[in-house]
Amino acid sequence: MDISQNAPNSSRFQVSKFILMGLPGIHEWQHWLSLPLALIYLLALGANILIVITVHHEHNLHQPMYQFLSILAIVDIGLATTIMPKILAIFWFDVKAISLPECFTQIYAVHCFISMESGIFLCMAVDRYVAICHPLQYSSIVTEAFVVKATVFMVLRNVLLTIPVPILAAQRHYCSRNEIEHCMCSNPGVTGLACDDITINRFYQLALAWVLGGSDMVLVFISYVLIFRSVLRLNSTEAIVKALSTCSSHLILIFFFYTTIVVVSIAHLAGKAVPIFPVLLNVLNIVIPPALNPMVYALRAQELRVGFQRVFGLDKNVSQK
Repeated sequence: MDISQNAPNSSRFQVSKFILMGLPGIHEWQHWLSLPLALIYLLALGANILIVITVHHEHNLHQPMYQFLSILAIVDIGLATTIMPKILAIFWFDVKAISLPECFTQIYAVHCFISMESGIFLCMAVDRYVAICHPLQYSSIVTEAFVVKATVFMVLRNVLLTIPVPILAAQRHYCSRNEIEHCMCSNPGVTGLACDDITINRFYQLALAWVLGGSDMVLVFISYVLIFRSVLRLNSTEAIVKALSTCSSHLILIFFFYTTIVVVSIAHLAGKAVPIFPVLLNVLNIVIPPALNPMVYALRAQELRVGFQRVFGLDKNVSQK
């Protein structure tokens, strides 16, 4: 009897758990990747916690740009923590089983945090647009209330619009196969095991990507077109350099963020020949940005570096300058 043919008519064949097989094609030696992944994860945790503490501790960092950076750090901590403990458990202790509710929760959390990261990058782009294109109105437009309202809007947008993703996945019948060739629960990987039609899942996944990520990317692009147009109208080369330096860190991060998303999407489309590439890129796309974001800002923002020194007490004279 073909179980998959009878599953839509009966729930007794529903699997009770999924098995995360890890990185396809290298199951035997994938544990060697655990050390660099663990180090990147610890770096991401430490650096982002330091960002949050520093921005909260230093009054001169209570500016919209650094407040958005602090929110981004919290999002990055949540994003990395959503998948890394389970991945390390798979690599170190061979704990591959994951319950259906836990798997669907991970799918939801990953979608929510990635969408939130995209939304915060958009907020930071708007902040830089107002600061450079409308400097005289900046203090009256980008206020603390603006930061709160923008953050609440992004949270509500992402929390509500990503809810259907795990709900639709949970409504599918998983009647026979339960092995996922991945080290995390991805929506395509999980719904690909379903025995019934997943057209609605694929449609909503695509629509969500365009509505959230696509709209954010377009608005960020428009913001920077307007920024560059305004900057190039400046008469002084020094003024141009100074204006661009205020948004260089953000520009580097959003370029990396959206580029990796596009690369991962293309890799998934062409991943049947070498399946490890889209899986590994998917994991790195979630782990590396949380470690990279605070490092880029720390290297390029003098005020933030001074704040780090004060937090650690490395420069007793900083407060006197």
